[in-house]
Amino acid sequence: MYRFLLTPRWWGINVFVLLAIPFCIFMGSWQLSRFEDRIQDHRTASEQAAAAKTAAARPLAGLLPVDKRTSGRQATATGRYDSGRQLLVPDRELDGRRGFYVLTMLRTDGGRALPVVRGWLPGTAGAAKVPAPPTGEVTVTGALQASESPGSNGVSAAGGLPAGQTGAISSAALVNLVPYDVYDAWITLTKADGGMKAVPATAAQGTGLDLKAFQNLGYTGEWFVFAGFVVFMWFRLLRREAEFARDAELGIVPPETDAKGEPDANGESEARVEAEAEAKS
Repeated sequence: MYRFLLTPRWWGINVFVLLAIPFCIFMGSWQLSRFEDRIQDHRTASEQAAAAKTAAARPLAGLLPVDKRTSGRQATATGRYDSGRQLLVPDRELDGRRGFYVLTMLRTDGGRALPVVRGWLPGTAGAAKVPAPPTGEVTVTGALQASESPGSNGVSAAGGLPAGQTGAISSAALVNLVPYDVYDAWITLTKADGGMKAVPATAAQGTGLDLKAFQNLGYTGEWFVFAGFVVFMWFRLLRREAEFARDAELGIVPPETDAKGEPDANGESEARVEAEAEAKS
């Protein structure tokens, strides 16, 4: 009854099943490992953030370039604030309130400038509300952060901001706003000056349990469901083919069908005539 398994059609079906199941299991396992990696990154980032609050600050040059390991670490830099290059970063939330960051360029001895978030103020961004930066040479200490990208960590992707404002704190966004080179990093002061509120450091991109992490978990379930579906369909086709083979052995065959898949009226008439003839005989 199972001789049909040796036909070319079923050889093709069996090969497909034998390849599809391991592939689905591999892809599901890979997506699960991606989710586990994101969980580990989240734990590591949390541990680093806790350790950074008590760790001694290190010179900026020793922490560059910014990566998952150095993001959030306390860094120090010495230079002079460029009071004429003070920028506002609007639509930033802190403690459930809407406000803006005050971003000032710190000119270092290396000729480049370090973007420094001196603090946060509530309300609509306005230059009249911003306290002037300290004068003379200063040494700042704050949490090191990587350049922002629009759409991440609450960064607005909207353009067309007024002069003196920027939507993202990044070297790419600042290169057209200041006449000198900018570090591909920025710091947020541990203690804000001028009566402003200090801006807490954010976790490095790709280290949080965000939507992408749970997408990996969802894809894991989908691949394992696909593997189960392949097995289910194989058993269903096998049972259906076995039933057809058993019916053929018992002489129970489905009515002939025409080209459209409908029962053939001529076939039914001939079968009826033959049945009547046998009854009369």
